[in-house]
Amino acid sequence: MDTVAVLSDIHGVLPALEAVLAEPDVAAADQIVLTGDIAAGPQPVETLDRLISLGDRAIWVRGNADRELVGLARGGSTEIPDPIAPWAAAQLRPEQIELLDRLPHPVTLDVAGFGRVLFCHGTPRDDNEVVLVDTRMDRWAEALSTVEDDVSTVVCGHTHMPFLRLAHGRLVVNSGSVGMPYGRPGAHWSLLADGQVSLRRTRYDVEAACKTVARDSRYPEAADWADYYLHARATDAEVMGIFGPRDGRA
Repeated sequence: MDTVAVLSDIHGVLPALEAVLAEPDVAAADQIVLTGDIAAGPQPVETLDRLISLGDRAIWVRGNADRELVGLARGGSTEIPDPIAPWAAAQLRPEQIELLDRLPHPVTLDVAGFGRVLFCHGTPRDDNEVVLVDTRMDRWAEALSTVEDDVSTVVCGHTHMPFLRLAHGRLVVNSGSVGMPYGRPGAHWSLLADGQVSLRRTRYDVEAACKTVARDSRYPEAADWADYYLHARATDAEVMGIFGPRDGRA
């Protein structure tokens, strides 16, 4: 394939997803890779239905929240203190639960100009592992230890903040988050084309999107949830402070 658009951490926010899908470079991409945490949010059913409508153009990768939704839907529990996850899990239709349960992690594809590219959520070895733009090199060596030698590019998500860096000779791309951005508003994604990676941000009417989510979602706290996450009220500095200890730093 020649071009790949990467959408990560949509988190059940349909207006943000629609804004990205309307981008010309996404509409023209050969494949759209979804790198996890797809439905855990205020519009889980609608978001899954929209992505299913893409057919074979969409390649799905499991995120930790997708895995947790399946467990919750089947009567399990989660350690994450997130009230929207149990609610979202209860909304899913049986076939949507089965879809999420079948998602692979990671997925490796041949992309023109890149060779073999590995797509994952947290890290190649663990959908919930945290790595950041300033993660130390020995930690990167651990996180990439399961990657085959002929993979020179790794695309991940999970932390909702986009970055691009080298780690032990491999290009590592975090596409940021479509539906729950940290640091600045907008729907973040990435494009792999012509051997180059570009980090993208789709600007859309956040106020209108908040109103749409509040109106269309049955989640009781949808208005407050949308206001907080779509406006990216969590700063990147705050989030780095929270995630930092999880990458093993002192």
